[in-house]
Amino acid sequence: MPRQAQHQNRFLAAGQQARCSLLNALRHPSKIPKFAVAKFKGNILWDHYYQSVPGTKTEAWIPHDPQIHQKVVEELEGSGYNVRPYRIDIPGFRGYLERANYANFPDYYHGGKSKNFVEKSVEHYLAAKFLDLSSDDIYIDVANAGSPVPEIYHGLFGCTVYRQDLVFPVGIKNNSIGGDAGQMPLPDGFATKMALHCSFEHFEQDSDIAFIREASRVLRTGGRLVIVPLYLFNEYAIQTDPIVLPKGSNPFDPQARIYCARGYGNRHGRFYSVAQFNSRIRNNLGPLRLTIHVIQNQGEVDPSCYVRFVAVLEKRGAVG
Repeated sequence: MPRQAQHQNRFLAAGQQARCSLLNALRHPSKIPKFAVAKFKGNILWDHYYQSVPGTKTEAWIPHDPQIHQKVVEELEGSGYNVRPYRIDIPGFRGYLERANYANFPDYYHGGKSKNFVEKSVEHYLAAKFLDLSSDDIYIDVANAGSPVPEIYHGLFGCTVYRQDLVFPVGIKNNSIGGDAGQMPLPDGFATKMALHCSFEHFEQDSDIAFIREASRVLRTGGRLVIVPLYLFNEYAIQTDPIVLPKGSNPFDPQARIYCARGYGNRHGRFYSVAQFNSRIRNNLGPLRLTIHVIQNQGEVDPSCYVRFVAVLEKRGAVG
């Protein structure tokens, strides 16, 4: 038999064997490793899921573009926002890392050894700096999702800490607050400090508006809320990974462009245009006074860092 025909026969036989293996695996799905299922979905089914995403959409990640960020800053300033440049104190951050000792929390980014850990720990550091925590504070870590921030803040600053998340049982148990962040089972003026670390963008539909209103109720006069990062963009956009959307799910604002990002791993990440930030957040602040800090040197901390905007909201006294 000619050599070319031999290669062709081997190729066909290999293909037939692969098809048989796939069919056999599909008949016995419990035997398929989870990582293989995830890879198959990500590589083979992503396009199918992308087609099912409703609304105006683009197959791309939302870019973290310095020129776009600068245009956003100019638009914020033109709209009358209190915008301030901010440089991260890199030695101060390194000192925070040593004191926080994330190695004590091996389930969190492998104790500080995983990808994106520097960005996450920078967010924790910035929130603590802007909150100016002390032993007198009652702090709520909103949308906690298993983060060790409450333990770290309590250890470093002596504050009383609570962790809040939708996945916790509704109500208050020990230091956990369960339920919707827009309807917390707390009395008025319960907390002095609150923060969200890479969480606010995941608040779907109108839950961002509900939370801002709720924060103004739950905070005491003089209390502070920090949102880090605050995601701003030159158009109103929501980033999603179609592969993680439940069938038939549509958590998106119809006014937003949908960016479908392979490998993002989250169903909803909101990026505000200045106009949408005005209508959704600024117009619902109530007694909260907003300052937007623009980070100048995140790349000097580590090339993986992308935090650009931080929102600090302080509750003023009643306006007469």
